[in-house]
Amino acid sequence: MSSCLEVAIESAREAGNLQISRLSQSHQIEYKGEIDLVTDVDRACEDLIAQKITGHFPDHDILAEEGGGGRKNSEYKWIIDPLDGTTNYAHGYPLFCVSIALEFKGEIIVGVVFDPNRNELFHAEKGKGSFLNGKKISVSQTAELNKTLAATGFAYNVKKAKRNNLNHFRHMIMAVQGIRRDGVAAIDLCYVACGRFDGFWELNLFPWDIAAGFLIVCEAGGKVTNFSGNPFSIYEKETLASNGLIHDAFSKILCNP
Repeated sequence: MSSCLEVAIESAREAGNLQISRLSQSHQIEYKGEIDLVTDVDRACEDLIAQKITGHFPDHDILAEEGGGGRKNSEYKWIIDPLDGTTNYAHGYPLFCVSIALEFKGEIIVGVVFDPNRNELFHAEKGKGSFLNGKKISVSQTAELNKTLAATGFAYNVKKAKRNNLNHFRHMIMAVQGIRRDGVAAIDLCYVACGRFDGFWELNLFPWDIAAGFLIVCEAGGKVTNFSGNPFSIYEKETLASNGLIHDAFSKILCNP
């Protein structure tokens, strides 16, 4: 295990434990948009992670959701969502996580997602496979669309955006066995990686939402592209992840909403 992965895992666990310890407390809540909120726990977790990473790798860049850390023009960039599922957290809904990824020269090489509610830690290193609590995982073998359990989500701009995923949802739900919408993209991607979901799609996600989960899916044998099936970028606004077997069928639906 590389030192970078060790630090990511330690940071994710510490932040996740902080989330659980403060879950039942009242929270200071601010709004970045009409329904886009941030809590004091988001910021506390981000500070914790950024300080830990900077302590080990002072020359590395940090890109974090709430703006913590700093940019030093390094070839290494840590991409952090300190609390993915903030709305769930603020309502006491027990599904949220910490997501930490490391990008090197534009390529994600480390990904860690920790769900403290279930004590489930997903991790991957480039070229070394994906793991859940230390055991190797792989994507599902579902090959028929009507037997597929999919996941999706709706971005915070769903009420204003012209492309808000509602048409995609309407067409997809008629084609698959079922769809889940839990509000935590990082966990959705990890569930694709370990075979709980067969596919996941969403619009208008940010790098910190998907960087770690992207690598975890790929290293588990899955496929991640944009809706058209073209190469994926964490900096663009279309995410389609699957076990690979149903990828083309998903893409066809998403490209013809």
